[in-house]
Amino acid sequence: MASLYDLLIGSSARTQMVDADRALKGRDDYAYEVPATHTVLGTPLQGPWPEGTRVLYLASGCFWGAEKEAWQLPGVVTTAVGYMGGFTTYPTYEETCTARTGHTETVMVAYDPTRLSDVDLLRHFWEEHDPTQGFRQGNDVGTQYRSAVFTTTPEQLDAARATREQYAPRLKANGYGDITTEIRSADEAGPFYYAEAYHQQYLDKNPGGYCPVNSTGVACPAPPA
Repeated sequence: MASLYDLLIGSSARTQMVDADRALKGRDDYAYEVPATHTVLGTPLQGPWPEGTRVLYLASGCFWGAEKEAWQLPGVVTTAVGYMGGFTTYPTYEETCTARTGHTETVMVAYDPTRLSDVDLLRHFWEEHDPTQGFRQGNDVGTQYRSAVFTTTPEQLDAARATREQYAPRLKANGYGDITTEIRSADEAGPFYYAEAYHQQYLDKNPGGYCPVNSTGVACPAPPA
């Protein structure tokens, strides 16, 4: 999923977090139309969703493969890919790839908590990627590929921290380093900006497309009850 910009400037400039003063300005609204419906689940990408639906924002590298992993989970109402955690308003994909927006490629997961618990969703998140790599996942290099959890409830924040604490020693025991995942509330991280239409459910539209899931193969245990 590397852009032409990636190939031209190399990896070093893409692994430096931009600050608000140096970030691209952005715009007042989307530069493109956001699709209304999930191509696999048939549910609204932007709501409304059934009462009780929760939303969690997860970043684990290239969002194409991460979204496919999420929409297959029982209890998921809808998923969408976008940009979050940075400074630029309504960024485009090309802008995000410059490492000058501060955003990371993020999957929005709307789910039924009576069918999919916060803990189980987060355990899946930890297991589907390598959360120790910093500003990269596998061959994808840049701040837009960093691991992150942006929560919308106190319970999600507690679950994110608890599962991280359970997972960290397991990773260490299997030769991995410290977890570098950013964990904070969605209010603090800032808005989730939906990505362009061609990115939404990309691997449904392009079944043979690039789909890196950089799992460590290490299981994440559930926190003590």
